[in-house]
Amino acid sequence: MTSTIAPDRPSAKARARRPVGQRARRVPFARALGPLLVLGVWQLAASAGALDPQTLAPPGEVAATGWHLLADGELQHHLLVSLRRASAGLAFGVGAGLLLALAAGLSRTGEALLDGTVQLLRALPILALVPLAILWFGIGEQVKIILVALGTFFPVYLNTHAALTGLDAQWAELAQTVRLGRWSYLTRIALPGAAPGFFTGLRMSVTISWLVLVVSEQINADSGIGYLMTEARTFGRTDVIVVGLVVYGLLGLLSDTLVRLLEGRVLSWRRTLA
Repeated sequence: MTSTIAPDRPSAKARARRPVGQRARRVPFARALGPLLVLGVWQLAASAGALDPQTLAPPGEVAATGWHLLADGELQHHLLVSLRRASAGLAFGVGAGLLLALAAGLSRTGEALLDGTVQLLRALPILALVPLAILWFGIGEQVKIILVALGTFFPVYLNTHAALTGLDAQWAELAQTVRLGRWSYLTRIALPGAAPGFFTGLRMSVTISWLVLVVSEQINADSGIGYLMTEARTFGRTDVIVVGLVVYGLLGLLSDTLVRLLEGRVLSWRRTLA
């Protein structure tokens, strides 16, 4: 009588981990297949005459226009102006959101004074505040930066505040047991515990900064990607408008990628706890 030895089967835990490993070995640039498909359909529709150039310029014309703007240096000029505005507004908004979230999340007095007001203000559409912001701050550079700061403030505040208030009470008890001071509690427990929420809000804020900038650069602007698109709309230049949209999309993708890389480095300690 012969006996056969069945091959060892992977454990349930190994089988559960396998899909994750398989997903980690994705084909390089696989995420670009969707945009490339859209680009191909767009080009086919334009070549077949099903797409009016006055409605949407074909990809070839958009690419040629983008190259022309780059060669002239015009695109770089407007891009640098937009980057300055977005960076300044993002810095103010993120800084204010983090500080107020710490004040409200670590103090009952701060919670009572700040959180209700912030929750009320976040229900107001940012774009609805444009007329009032113009009356208060004029139509210069200041109002553009302030609008971006307002748009980026709320995601950072809300996510950081939620992370702080969601900290396990045992951490506070441990801090009292080992007699940690306020500063040590802030740097060793509160900030590390709130970091995941902060980075979630930061990723949202960097995207919102570009969305708000599109509108703010239409307020008496003479430079910036938003201004370039507004001027193109006046003359019916859909190719320039699409170039501006592509630039905004790439900026949003790049900034989100940078934040994710920074998040991975700062929160690398989470992988050691898994």
